[in-house]
Amino acid sequence: MPLRLGLLGIGKIARDQHIPALMKSRQFELVACASRNARVDGVANFADLEAMLAGAPQLDCVSICTPPQAHFAAALAALRAGKHVMLEKPPTASTRQIALLADEATRRRRTLFQTWHSRFAASVDAAREWLRGRTLTGGRIIWKEDVHHWHPGQQWIWDPGGFGVFDPGINALSVLTEVLVNEVCVEAAVLQFPENQQAPIAASLRMCTEDGVTVNAEFDFRQKGEQSWDIELFTTTGRLKLSQGGAALELDGQVVSVDHGLAGEYPRLYARFAALCTDAKAEVDWRPFQLVADAFLIGERRIVAPHHV
Repeated sequence: MPLRLGLLGIGKIARDQHIPALMKSRQFELVACASRNARVDGVANFADLEAMLAGAPQLDCVSICTPPQAHFAAALAALRAGKHVMLEKPPTASTRQIALLADEATRRRRTLFQTWHSRFAASVDAAREWLRGRTLTGGRIIWKEDVHHWHPGQQWIWDPGGFGVFDPGINALSVLTEVLVNEVCVEAAVLQFPENQQAPIAASLRMCTEDGVTVNAEFDFRQKGEQSWDIELFTTTGRLKLSQGGAALELDGQVVSVDHGLAGEYPRLYARFAALCTDAKAEVDWRPFQLVADAFLIGERRIVAPHHV
């Protein structure tokens, strides 16, 4: 029988990715949604999570697609109600919160799937395997997009806990930590804050692996025209480039795979969630989150011109 799922937060990412993936899934049945301002046809609709948990007690799991500031309270409530939980990225507003959620899931023997959707892009697995046995010599990330296109009118992303440019940038860090053989740390960072907002609109990071190899990253929310989601990694025996957020792979300048768009990521994401729920296992990896937190801790802050949502 398919797992009965409730979806919390019906915004752009839920409508663009989660709902289409769930409608095609044989492993899940979307039976309820909770949102203050939106409804989904064909399922039970509730104003908030509390009402959904009370009105649809048959739910097996809850997928949380709200802004990250609301993730901790929602995930904690769902776990305590005995539901398996899937969290959209970024995981929570603070690193301590995701640690507490992981502990709660373990105590209650429930799945907490703290997701990084870009790790499920079509070419990430092949990139990871190609890097095995090779010696990294350097790397660079260019992750630039237009906030007005991807987050139209969304003030939460500029508020404390909203991540600013790291909301997309953490996707790049999730791929980097997935494919590298060695761990990486932030050594220096420059964060640009609009003078009227509380989260950065751009950032540059210098990271270093355990072996002393430098990986530089540039993130920007002011990109117009073509969007850039590229990771290049250099080794003693060749060069790898992941583009389109991990959907396309080049090796030494030759395209070896390409899968346009995000269409495949979320079906793979939900297939993984189903497998975890079946075994009541958790999957939590907050290394990308720690890199962002470290950038905030040690980074130089610069104030730039005001930005309006």
